[in-house]
Amino acid sequence: MKTVIVYNHPYNGSFCHALLESAQKGAERAGHEVEIIDLDADQFNPVMSGADLLAFREHKMIDSQALHYAKAIQQANHLVLIFPIWWELMPAMMKGFIDKVIFPGSTYTYTKSGYRMKTLLPNLQTTTVVTTMNTPKVMYTTVYGNAIKKALIQGTLKKSGIKKVKWLSFNMVKNSSSETRTKWLKQVEQTFTKNKR
Repeated sequence: MKTVIVYNHPYNGSFCHALLESAQKGAERAGHEVEIIDLDADQFNPVMSGADLLAFREHKMIDSQALHYAKAIQQANHLVLIFPIWWELMPAMMKGFIDKVIFPGSTYTYTKSGYRMKTLLPNLQTTTVVTTMNTPKVMYTTVYGNAIKKALIQGTLKKSGIKKVKWLSFNMVKNSSSETRTKWLKQVEQTFTKNKR
């Protein structure tokens, strides 16, 4: 079994980075091979150029880094996305990853009618989204429209044919106690430990 973790946070002292370490530890304890795609460390260019857009239309990815990431995801049994929520949305690098890697001809294709999509990731069994934010959960879901669920989980992952998607949202991180953070880290580790071979 292989777990691919896509991580986006510029600061290695962040709680997001601690969540990354817990997820990796849990997956390795479950016997998974783990590959980490660190978008910040890779200096991934999230900008969709005119050439990228033409390639999108022709279903032929041209960005070499995006190609490398797509090949990793094609081999994954479990895909994990870890990132902070800033201004109620994902950071630019994670959005760019979605734009340039969740790509027709590489991770999904269209049905004959052209109205629906189907996945090109037959190995992928589950996907987990792990986020941090300082907005209370009730405000995020009601006042701000639950953007991650609507745009990323429903409007991107499930829309492109990825079915089993779980979201672990850690809210009010800035105001959380060390005891609470320790509990959350154990929760993440245990979640990934349960994904046995």
